[in-house]
Amino acid sequence: MKILITGAAGFIGSNLIRYLLRETDHEVINLDKLTYAGNLDSLKDIQADARYQFFQADIVDREQIDAVFAEVEPDSVMHLAAESHVDRSIDAPGTFIQTNVVGTLNLLQSARQHFQNLDRERKDSFRFLHVSTDEVYGSLGPDDEAFSETTPYSPHSPYSASKASSDHLARAWFDTYRMPILITNCSNNYGPYQFPEKLIPVVILKALKREPIPIYGCGENIRDWLYVNDHVKALYQVLDRGRCGETYNIGGNNELANIDLVRLICSILDEFLPLGKDEVINQYADLIHFVTDRPGHDFRYAINSSKIRDELGWEPSEAVETGFRKTVQWYLENESWWKRILSGDYQLDRIGLGKS
Repeated sequence: MKILITGAAGFIGSNLIRYLLRETDHEVINLDKLTYAGNLDSLKDIQADARYQFFQADIVDREQIDAVFAEVEPDSVMHLAAESHVDRSIDAPGTFIQTNVVGTLNLLQSARQHFQNLDRERKDSFRFLHVSTDEVYGSLGPDDEAFSETTPYSPHSPYSASKASSDHLARAWFDTYRMPILITNCSNNYGPYQFPEKLIPVVILKALKREPIPIYGCGENIRDWLYVNDHVKALYQVLDRGRCGETYNIGGNNELANIDLVRLICSILDEFLPLGKDEVINQYADLIHFVTDRPGHDFRYAINSSKIRDELGWEPSEAVETGFRKTVQWYLENESWWKRILSGDYQLDRIGLGKS
């Protein structure tokens, strides 16, 4: 079938496309605006694949989205496009409302119009998967039970509020219009091709440049870390076999305090790229620098993934240390990828791309 994936030039989307082309016979259509976090460099290895197609389009522009649906006539939609950086949402909340709320509304409406015009057989198989975050559930205490699919929403940042809003829209389109909607809420992802504004690539690249590694507060905030390849496998299983109208939480079963995570990455770097005797520091962890905490910083996230395990047989396969070792190794071996981002060169060839 033809799967339309929004935001697929981003971190999770690029890994998802690569997984689908490698593990299935489906065609994939990448619809991405190519904001600062969209990077076609992340898809260079598959751009010549006959089953891959790219459209540069903005989900906030309904006419553009309608045009893509009319040309592609997808059999399913996987909606990943979103503004996702909490710090940026604090500085510019309006951008997050436009992309995450208005953009999701437009996509749902375009998909509904397309869905209504399908014949019965294609209607029966059509799916719309809305990909969201555990941050919509709010913050947990150290001893609270992990988030489940029935945990009440309690977003604390403009980003999580915008994602909560988009979740509610998706759910309403199932209840009101009987659209075949599925929703997933995942924990913090990590792995190859993650944009260098997120914590793990920040730590790696700061360490490589011998710059201070910033950690909010005392580093006690806890996150559940999910390797991106485990996540994309779960997304496809939900699309393929999930029950419409249902939400599936996807977690890594890897809770770590931020300070422990950073020290783990530094210790892996100590092993992979030992410091010389003439270095000012003795180990990469010496670069750790505590900074003023982020406003509204949630203390802990944890995901209960028992529903997707019991219904679809999915469980994360990557242990925390092996996943982080793979991730550190990837950044060490792909210097040209992240250097083009840090220099801004990756943005030079995106203007006027249109369709390819």
